[in-house]
Amino acid sequence: MTVQDRPLKGAWGMTALLFLFMLINFADKVVVGLAAVPLTRDLGLTPEQFGDIGSAFFLLFAISAIVVGFISNRVKTKHTLLVMAILWSIVQFPMLGMVSLETLIICRVILGAGEGPAGPVATHAIYKWFPDSLRGLPTAVIAQGSAFGVIIAVPLLNWIIEKYSWHWAFGALGIAGLAWAVLWLIFGREGTLVDAPVSNTGGSNERVPYRYLLTCPTILAACAAGFASYWGLALGLTWFTSYLVAGLGFSQKLGGNLTVLPWVFGALVVLAGGYVSQRLKRKGVSSRLCRGVLPCLTIVAGGCVLPFVAAMPTDGLKIAALVFGSAIGSTIYVVLPMIISELTPHPQRAAMLAITTSVVTFAGVLAPRIMGSMIQNAATPIAGYEQGYVILGVLLLAGGIIGLLFIRPERDRKRLAAHAIADLPLQPARA
Repeated sequence: MTVQDRPLKGAWGMTALLFLFMLINFADKVVVGLAAVPLTRDLGLTPEQFGDIGSAFFLLFAISAIVVGFISNRVKTKHTLLVMAILWSIVQFPMLGMVSLETLIICRVILGAGEGPAGPVATHAIYKWFPDSLRGLPTAVIAQGSAFGVIIAVPLLNWIIEKYSWHWAFGALGIAGLAWAVLWLIFGREGTLVDAPVSNTGGSNERVPYRYLLTCPTILAACAAGFASYWGLALGLTWFTSYLVAGLGFSQKLGGNLTVLPWVFGALVVLAGGYVSQRLKRKGVSSRLCRGVLPCLTIVAGGCVLPFVAAMPTDGLKIAALVFGSAIGSTIYVVLPMIISELTPHPQRAAMLAITTSVVTFAGVLAPRIMGSMIQNAATPIAGYEQGYVILGVLLLAGGIIGLLFIRPERDRKRLAAHAIADLPLQPARA
């Protein structure tokens, strides 16, 4: 099948299901950060130990993403998504019993292994329903499953934590995951749209050797920008609520509810950025501008603000600077998979989406642990938090500038086309 100029029938229904999939995915991620203060108190954890819990989630995240990405090149995404959702759900239920630090870490490692492939596989799945020129908005909608996973889940989970306990917050997420799995089993379908080949002469089975894809300047630069942004996202998942409660002295109820602020702002940024990027692309604007310059300028803007969080005179201004700085560059999460899809032959897309996601999300292994160490070793906890946000600002500046300089999809597509080969089936030998 060739690429069409419109989405397949039923595409937006699949988008809605995958939006819910990512919503639960990110609710699973944020629950530890939301329960940080009571969980740390009940288990008697140090900041470094809590940072280890945050990092544990990402320990197998990248490896799992790569493995399942290669599998998804050949296996229907309907099956892989279903298996992932069931795994997430089951691993939440041990949290309902007596929990030790070791149990919590093991469960978070397994959860991370199950959720690592979620983003790239869901993106690969939806790209089977929309052609390249129409992928901006559906990509943004699925990406916003993450934001709405926090916006919708945080008040409910915070209420469960206050009313019952943090144990039941995990249990509620397990039930939600199983409910989605039932919906997907009934309504989920596989798209049939196939991308055009990278070269003008290749067919739908065309491939580019991975050594060229993995050393492509545009892909490397996009990963650098995404890595910096994900560092901030990982800090938000693990430490933002703790910063509000333990650092600024807010109550659990108020601090928990304020946790949605970066995600609300990020949702607006991503939806607007995805829409603008798609609109510009359809008008013929180059990918360099609408998928490179546009998001990377916002990443640089965030990097310029975050080093000054500590200098803000009031708590409200500190929160405003932190929310703006960490979320303004969120459009990179929309354009990164579109860049990879633009440069990667269809038979290799799932694997490349997974590989680049693993590179970007490796920030999640480092950021929570480093922040925990800084908090524990600083003169005061709040000084440790704010030193960590300075580091984030420097990373955003570096990642954004690299993206501005080296994300050039049109140029690199031509280079990759020169290395494209047809992966033809073996023909029987002639007598």
